[in-house]
Parts: sequence; structure tokens; C-alpha cells
Amino acid sequence: MGCLKIFVIVVFMWALLIPNTHQLGSYETQILLQLRRHLEYPVQLDVLENNNGDFCNLGSTLNMSIICQNNSVTELKIKGDKLVKVNEFHGVAVPNNTLSERFSIDSLVTTLTRLSSLKVLTLVSLGIWGHLPVKIHRLSSLEVLDMSSNFLFGLVPSEMSTMVKLHTLTFDGNFFNESLPEWLDLLPNITILSMKNNRLKGKFPHSISKITGLTDIVLSHNALSGELPDLSALSNLHLLDLRENHLDSELPPLPQGLTTILLSNNAFSGEVPEEFGKLNQLQQLDLSNNALTGTPPADLFSLPSISYLNLAFNVLSGSLPEHLNCGSELGFVDISDNRLLGMLPSCLNASSDKRIVKVSGNCLSVDTQYQHSGSYCKQANLARKQTTSKEIAILVGIVGGTVILVVFLAVVLLIFCRRQHARHDVDRLMFPKLVQDNAQPNISAELLANARIISQAAALGSQGAPSYRVFSMEELEEATKKFDKSALLGEGSIGKIYKGKLENGTYVAVRELNVYRRCTSWNFKLRMDLLSKFRHPHLVSLLGHCIDDGVQDDSTVHRLFLVYEFVPCGNFRARLSETTPGKVLNWSNRLAILIGVAKAVHFLHTGVIPPSFGNSLKTDSILLDEHQIAKLSDYGMSILMEESEKVEAKGDGHNTWHMRKKEDDVYNFGFILLESLVGPFFSGKGETFLLNEMASFGSQDGRRKIVDPAVLTTSSQESLSIVISITNKCISPESQGRPSFEDVLWNLQYAAQVQATADTDQRSDATSLS
Repeated sequence: MGCLKIFVIVVFMWALLIPNTHQLGSYETQILLQLRRHLEYPVQLDVLENNNGDFCNLGSTLNMSIICQNNSVTELKIKGDKLVKVNEFHGVAVPNNTLSERFSIDSLVTTLTRLSSLKVLTLVSLGIWGHLPVKIHRLSSLEVLDMSSNFLFGLVPSEMSTMVKLHTLTFDGNFFNESLPEWLDLLPNITILSMKNNRLKGKFPHSISKITGLTDIVLSHNALSGELPDLSALSNLHLLDLRENHLDSELPPLPQGLTTILLSNNAFSGEVPEEFGKLNQLQQLDLSNNALTGTPPADLFSLPSISYLNLAFNVLSGSLPEHLNCGSELGFVDISDNRLLGMLPSCLNASSDKRIVKVSGNCLSVDTQYQHSGSYCKQANLARKQTTSKEIAILVGIVGGTVILVVFLAVVLLIFCRRQHARHDVDRLMFPKLVQDNAQPNISAELLANARIISQAAALGSQGAPSYRVFSMEELEEATKKFDKSALLGEGSIGKIYKGKLENGTYVAVRELNVYRRCTSWNFKLRMDLLSKFRHPHLVSLLGHCIDDGVQDDSTVHRLFLVYEFVPCGNFRARLSETTPGKVLNWSNRLAILIGVAKAVHFLHTGVIPPSFGNSLKTDSILLDEHQIAKLSDYGMSILMEESEKVEAKGDGHNTWHMRKKEDDVYNFGFILLESLVGPFFSGKGETFLLNEMASFGSQDGRRKIVDPAVLTTSSQESLSIVISITNKCISPESQGRPSFEDVLWNLQYAAQVQATADTDQRSDATSLS
């Protein structure tokens, strides 16, 4: 009995000596309170106020979790409510979106690194902004890092390659705008890599193909370009999501274990590899909006686990097998907008209740959905083959020319190797030829533009935009109270525009077009089909159309209605006239609006086939939504209103017309820039006055005389000079001297970066003085 008492006492004392694995030490308690201050007291951490330091027993919620072990924090998860609501971020605080200007990401990370046992760190939607500090690598025990939906900017520091325990890296929804890291293969345990919805650019790193432990690669909605390497060695890979990039190679071999492949909205070319029909674990495959050719492998449709198959908006041709088999799990198939011919296999019968099938925009022998004539697809395929032949001929010419040039240079060097003084003359004489030879790929790139441009068009499209549809006259009359005067928003040269409210409560803008040229209903439907694909964050979304009642398919259209999203906060010209304090647009605001419009016009010029020129560019056709995001209206009207022979013409006349219209858009945008600089008071005096006054911009006194005071007081001289320079080029009387919209956009973005830097420096100076 005495032995039993002794044993109980020993066990009791031993228990007292064991450290409490759930009680946090005072040191790390203070660190958590300091983190709360750095994050500017988010409501999710209010629970830290009255718990006497016992943070490890708070219990986990959806928005906050603290897990401890051996008196140390091992997991810290905080999810805030600061959703990213801006399209552009320039590395400085954004009111109501980011943490304040006082926030220091360097101080935040320094404090985090003191949690030496931290294995899981999740800081999501907290408004954290700035460049991710190099010292993040000091979190050497970290296994999971998730900083999604913040405002992280610049590049991912290479020092993170030393975080060898990391297996999950998630930076979704930030603003990283450099190349994807090449050192990712130095992370031996990485399994999940997710950096979707950033601004990543450059090539897809070949080093990723060496990380055999990867299970998920999610890099969608970036600007990655070039070749996608062979990923077949990634035997554990299940998810590959590279949507909405600029990848333009042929489809490479992929690992057998993939269950989801999302490669839509790129510029992939060539045929769909037959090997894709052997991916027996594949459940979802999306290759839409690329430039894929040939006939899709029949085995794709019969994969045992495939449930979603999207091949829409490619250049697929040929006929599907009559006795095509469809997998038992296949519930959605989209092969629309290709060049497919022949009968639709019975297992893709659109009337079946078993699966949803979309086949419109082909040349198939079906009656239920819109199809082109067979000759359309045959001619399109023939034109593509001819283009390919031209490309080959150009390539052969380039290679042959290069060989001849190399031989010629060798002979020249042998003859003149002892005449050193003549070498520079030889180089000078040869240089123009080298330039000419190097210019040829640009010409061939224009011949290849269709595939690349279509993919870029889709890549820039608005996320979650409502689908396009045809409205009835009854719907529009009900929405606008039978086009009552009270619903009239305005009247322009191309027709009246009304505000309407649909049955579901959605507000819309309804534009009535009076058509004076002879154009059949069928012709208009083809043009509307093209216009409906114009989707971009800075374009007012076209929701649908209505051709006046009583018009038959072979009739001439006299009245057409276009239904757009309703943009509630007025136009740019009205905002430029605003004098109420708090509503005046400063220089940074104006640059953001101009950049948005330039992106939209650049998309219209290079992102759709055929390109849309003559887009009625005026300050009052730029609308602003509730977040002050610019949206261009009245675009694409030339597609509807110009004579059909101009739209459909071929050859030199076609190119001349397009060039003239492109340069007109640049010229008109120049006057938008000018009005942004001087304000509507001076712009109202007409083009001649403004062109004469442009000379005043060259001096400080001249600028003070004509530039809007709201611009002068909020702009740096360098930023202002950049915009004045590009404005001068845009309104050049010589059309050949006007820049492309790509150049315009680059200059505006550069001006915005210069201004952001100047604003930051000014705030720093003010802080130091105080």
C-alpha cells in the first residue's frame, strides 16, 4: 500500500513538471498583440482583448485560428474582409482597400519571424500591401504559407528558396508583376503552387517540370507567355490550371494522373495530342479559346471519368466519327465556334436529357442551332492552309537569306581581315540588311495574328459578365415603359438611348439605332454575333439585342436595339467639370481612367477579329461606375453601321481603310488626353484653339496658363511631361507619325508609376519633417 502511495505522488509531481502544451508564453502573447497592431486591429482579432493571454484556447472560427504546441504558436490563420476591388495597383496604399499609409509590411514580417515554431501561416484579405520582404525566409519552419487576396507587389523574393519545409505556397489575388520564380525546384517538399490572379509575366519556368511532388499548379489569370514545357514527369499532378495567359506553344505531353486540365484563353496551336485520349483519370478538360486545329481525338469523349469537355472557340476541323462513344460521366460538351463538318454523332444529340451539348458556330448538319454553311468552313480551312504555306515560304526565305548572309560575311571577313580600317565600313553597309532580315518575322506574325488575337481577346474578357441573349420587343417596352420620355437618357448621332429595368431588377441602357443602309436581318445577326464577343473590364458590356418585330430573316432591317449594362456614375467629361471638393479628379485619378480606356481601345484594335476601329472616342463616351472604373461605350458601331463591302473587303483597299480608322482612334484619344490636361472649359473652344495652345505646354509659364489647376497641383513635372509628349504624338497632323495604342498605354502606365513614386516620396518627406 505504501508503494502505491509513493507511485501516485511521483506521477502527480511528474504531471506538474510537464509544460502545458496549450498555454502560450508571455513572449509570444506579446507578439500576437503586436501583430494585431500591425494589421490595424481587424475585427477578427477583437477576441484577443479579454482573454488574459490564453490565446491557445480561443477555439477556431472561419476567420481566425491559433494553434499552439509546447508553449509556442504553430498555426496562425486570419481571414479579413478587405476584398481586392481595384484593377490596378501601383505599390502605394489605396483608401478603403488596403491598410493605411502608416502600415509597414517590413515590420509585420519582422514580427512574424519571431514566431520561430510557426508551421502554418494564413493571412488572407487583410489589405496587406507592398513588396514582400526578403526576411520572410526566416520563417524556416513554415510548411504552409497563404497570403491570398492582398496587395503584394513586385517579385517573389528568391531567398524563399531556402524554406525547404514549405509544401503549400498560395499567393492568389495579389499584384506580383515580375517573372515566375525559376528557383521553385529548390523547394523539395512543395506540393501546391497557386498564384492565380496576379500580373506574372515572362516564360513558364522549365524548372517546374522537375518538381515531381507537385499535385496542384494554379497560375491562371496572369500574363505568362511562350512555351509550356513537357510536364509528363510530374506523376503526382492532379490539377493544372493555366487559364487566361498568353501561352502560345503546341500542347505538350502531360502526366497520366491529371484529373483537371484548364488551359482556356491562351494561344495554344497545333492539334490536340492523341495522348490526351489516354488520360483515364481526367474529369475536366477546358481547351476553349485557343488556336487548336485538326479533328479532336475521339477518345476524349469516351474517357471513363470525363464529365466536362470544352473545346469551343478554336479552329478544329474535319468530321467527328459517326459512331462516336461518349463516357457515362460526360455531362457537358462544348464544341461550338469551330470549323467542324458533317453529322453530329448520336451521343452528342443536343436534345438528350443526359448531357448539355453546345455545337453552334460550326458547319454541322443540325437544324436546332445556328450553323454556317459547309462552304464557310471549307474556305476557312483552305485559307488557313494557304496562310501556313506562306509562313513556311517566309521561314524558308529567312533561313536561306541567313545562310547566304553568313557565307557572305565570312567571305568579306576573309578578304578584309588584314584591312582593319575597313571593317567598320563593312559593318555599316551590312547593318541595314540585317535589320531588314530581322523585320520579316514581324510580317509573318501578322499573318499568324488570328489565333493569337482571338486568345488575347478572351483573356482580357470580363470575369462573371452576364451572358449575351436576344431580347423581345415586349421585354424592352416593359423595361422602358414603352420608351417613355422619362426613361430617355440622351440622343446622339446614331440614335436615342433609354434607361430600363428588366424583370429581374437589373438596370440596363437600351440604345435604339435607326439603320439607313440596306442590311438584312441575317447580316445583322452575323455582325451582332461578332459584337457580342467583345468582353473587357473597361468596355460597357453588351448584354443583347433586339430586331424590331415583324422583320423576317430575308427582310431589310430599319430599327435595331442594343441592350447594355447600365453604368450609374456619369461620364468622364462631367467629372472633369466637377468643382465640388472631394469630387474633383486629381492627376492620379485621371491617369487611372485614361489607362483603363487605353486598354479597352488596345483590345478593340488587336484583341478581336476583325479589329474594331472608329470607336467614337470622346470624353462623354467614357462612363464611370461606382468604383470610378472607366468603361468605354459606343464602341464597335462601325461593324454595324458601315457599308458591308467595307467590312468584308479584301486586299489593299481593306488594309487602307483599317489603317485610316486606327489612326483616327489614336487622334481622337489624343483629344481625350488633352481634355484631361486642360479641363472641359478650354476643350470647349474647339480643336483649332487647342492645337494652337499645345505650344504653351513646352514652358512652365505656358502650362500654368492652360493646364487644369487640379492637374498642376497634384502632378509631378515628370509624369505630366510624359503625358504631354504622348498627347503631342497622338494629335500629330501626319497620321504616320501617330503611335500605336500599345505605345500610348505603355506611356500612360509609366506616367502613373512615376506619379506614384513622387507621391510616396512626398509623403515620406512630410513624415520626416513632422
